[in-house]
Parts: sequence; structure tokens; C-alpha cells
Amino acid sequence: MTRHFHSITGVVAAAMLCAGAASAQTFKVQKYNIGGDGGTDYVTAEPGTGRVFVSRATHVMVVDGTKGTVIGDIPDTPRNHGIALVSKYNHGLTTNGGDSTVTMFDVKTLVPIKKIKVATGGLDGIMYDEADDRIILTNHSRPIGTAVAVDPNTGDITGTTELEDNAPEGAASDGRGRIFVNNEGKNTIQVLDAKSMKVLASWPLAPCEGPTGIAYDRASNRIFSGCGKTSVVLDATSGKVVATIANGEGVDALGWDPVEKLIYIPAGRDSSVTIVHQDSPDKYTTVATVTTFRGAKTIAVDPVKHVAYLFQPEYGPAPQQASATPPTPGQRPPRGPVVAAWFIAISH
Repeated sequence: MTRHFHSITGVVAAAMLCAGAASAQTFKVQKYNIGGDGGTDYVTAEPGTGRVFVSRATHVMVVDGTKGTVIGDIPDTPRNHGIALVSKYNHGLTTNGGDSTVTMFDVKTLVPIKKIKVATGGLDGIMYDEADDRIILTNHSRPIGTAVAVDPNTGDITGTTELEDNAPEGAASDGRGRIFVNNEGKNTIQVLDAKSMKVLASWPLAPCEGPTGIAYDRASNRIFSGCGKTSVVLDATSGKVVATIANGEGVDALGWDPVEKLIYIPAGRDSSVTIVHQDSPDKYTTVATVTTFRGAKTIAVDPVKHVAYLFQPEYGPAPQQASATPPTPGQRPPRGPVVAAWFIAISH
């Protein structure tokens, strides 16, 4: 495989990065063509190791983020969406929408351990709630979306709840017994009790539309919700929107670096990532908008190395016969073959 490398470096405007002082930041964007087959959804960064887990539809590629080289692969993950890592048990787990299973694998060797059947179907998002020691799945189930709790050690399903939307997206934990779930269709965040999996509240997110990515900052007790054009910050006690952030369109995830106090909002339609600094719990300054690649809409941040990662395949022209056939309403138009696979690292 021939690996192509591109680097773009730019200086961003000065921003208030500490009380009473302004400092300019430089963000470096590196792009690597890592090859391989399959589309994509989420990426997951392993804190401190440089390893990044990239969903590729039927398998998961493991990439050395410092070099942009493929160092491993996890097979048999049909219509894979997300990957969660649990260092406590040396377990990784993937959501496989194609056969409604979660693949549990050994994080060190990448060898699959077992497949866990999830009856609700619609598997999509996945996150590890470390404080409650649970994996939380957010599923595009039908007729209504669900959240499912899984024991990260045994793989046992320990709880299921129905949500108010059939398109739940990202989830985040406050580390104190509550789970927050973005509902893309209803433009709300639902609050769940982590132990009982019962719904405690539903908070409207206006002016946010289509909330997907989410993160929680314990130091400020704030929730960050990634939305198209306008993302929002919520007080996690009251559910009140306390700040808005302008960003691009085509957002499907959100990254948060609690040490650097930087929010990364990827916009796949605009080929960009908006980077925002948290000046105080209710004040946010955009410090950069960096160019990535069209379609790159999900992101993961390594909070130890302070690097953000994205991935997006590049497709050639669709076959002539397929391109002449109009897509079924609600379905994606036919795609051509993958001609490149762009792994992107943003550092500063």
C-alpha cells in the first residue's frame, strides 16, 4: 500500500487562554491516506498511547496516530458504528448494526472474545461510563430509540430504557449517577439515572438543531452538545442553555479536551473543525477553524496527548448504472469505490 501524507499548518487568531492574557495558538493538520475498504462512522482515541480505532463498516482499523500507519484490524463487525475502550478489564467493545451485536475484544491483542446479542436493534452510539462501570449503547431502534447498559467485564445486559426519539445519538456521564443522551430528531437531551436506567428529565436544546456529539465537563458542570450551525452549552443542573457556539454544518460528534479546555466541533459538509476555548463556564471563544476533508463529521480527542483525530474515505464516481437510478427516499445515493482513506490528526 502506498501511503500519502499532507501537512497544513496555520496560525490562528489570538484568544483569551488564561485570565487577563491573550496568546496565539498554532494548529497543525496532518492527513494520511491509510487505505482499506469500507465506509465509516465513529473514531475512538486510546488515551496516551497514540492508538486510534477507526470504524470501517465491516471491520475496525487500528491506527498509530503519530505516524498515520495501520497497526491492526478487528474483523467481523458488520455495519460497525462505534468503539469503546475499557482499560480496567482490557476490553474493547464495538456496536455492529448489521447483526445487532456488540463485539468484545482484547484491547492489547485485538483478538475478539465474544459477540453479545442486543435484542433492541438499531445499534449506533457507544460510550463507557467509568464512574458507574457500564457501557451505554444508544440505539436507533424502531419504533422508538433505546439506551442499553452492558457490563463491560462480562458482557451481560444490565438495563434497557425507551427514549423519546428514534434517533438518539451521543451519550455522556456526569460521573455522579446521571447519563445525558442527545436526541437528534426531537432536539432534546434526556437525563437518565445510570443505575435504574429510568428517564429523569428531558431538556430542550433550542436554538440547536440535530444534536449529535456530546461531552460533559465536571469542573464546570457543563454539557456541550454538537449541532448543525449552532452548538450549545448547558448547565447540567438546570438544563438551561447558557451559551451558543457558531460552527459548520454536518456535525456528527464532538471532542473535548478538559486539560486544554478546547472543544472540537467537526463539520462534514463544510470540511472543517471549529475549535473553541472555554474561557469560563458560560463564555466560549472560537480560536480556530481548520480545514479537514469533506464528509469528516466525527472526531475523537486524546486528552493525554492533546491531539484530535478524524477519518473519512474519499469515493470515486458511482457506477454509471447506479448513478442513473434515483435513490429511494431517505436512502443515501449510490457511492463509487473508495479511492483514498483520509486519517486526519489535529495538534497544537
